[in-house]
Amino acid sequence: MTKFADLHIHTFYSDSTSSPQEVVSDAVKAGLNCIAITDHDTLEGVGPTREAAKAHNLEVLAGVELSSQFEGKDIHILGYLVDDRKGPLKELLLQMQDSRVERIRRMLDRLKTFGIDNIALEEVCALTHSKSVGRPHLAEILVQKGWVSSIKEAFDKYLAEGAAAYEGKYKISPGEAIDLIRQSGGISVLAHPMLTQVDHLLPRFVDAGLGGIEVYYPNCSDSIIKFYERIAQKHNLILTGGSDAHGEAKKHTCVGKQRIPYALVEILKTAKISV
Repeated sequence: MTKFADLHIHTFYSDSTSSPQEVVSDAVKAGLNCIAITDHDTLEGVGPTREAAKAHNLEVLAGVELSSQFEGKDIHILGYLVDDRKGPLKELLLQMQDSRVERIRRMLDRLKTFGIDNIALEEVCALTHSKSVGRPHLAEILVQKGWVSSIKEAFDKYLAEGAAAYEGKYKISPGEAIDLIRQSGGISVLAHPMLTQVDHLLPRFVDAGLGGIEVYYPNCSDSIIKFYERIAQKHNLILTGGSDAHGEAKKHTCVGKQRIPYALVEILKTAKISV
């Protein structure tokens, strides 16, 4: 029997609405054999998801999605099979989470200059079960308080890059992200390249130690998938994929919407051993 995996899933430890228990339930219903928890800039969701998965014979890989920047572009690097208990990556994530909280504080100060003065930092932080708080959480509060009518309006008017209340986030380079993942025993993978559109930078990332590329992503055409399969082959990169599920926060996808053969997980594990 063919086994399947979804290697890009978020929990409410970052910006998803789903608990680890809900993620596991959704994965079982989708017929998955393996999932990876890849919360933004935190590993805190891995342990609880593994605990929830014990009763279901569901394999849970430790993962993370690191935010990095290069040439003015946000570039997300996925780290798989990392040590989620200790190491330099764990230490950096604590700094990044503190920076996320401080970023929201600065955005709230900016919003006050527009008369939006009834939002407390604690309200925003309460929407996540870690300190990996971000703009989607602040956008949700803006909607709840009636300052905007939608998440989109919150971003367009206040939170998008260049908008009135925007503040930059903690910056690491893709090379630094790749190196930290390597130091923590993991394999680095470029997330959703069809969205980021930094194909011209791939040789640079490969030289820095990039191990894979997320070829299989929800709602992509066959032509786009085949294009990135060729890119992966050209640079000798491991192929991965997943749903990028965020619970109710992303309506266009769900756990298991994009799945990959388990054979690709085995290739990831082999690559880790050989590192």
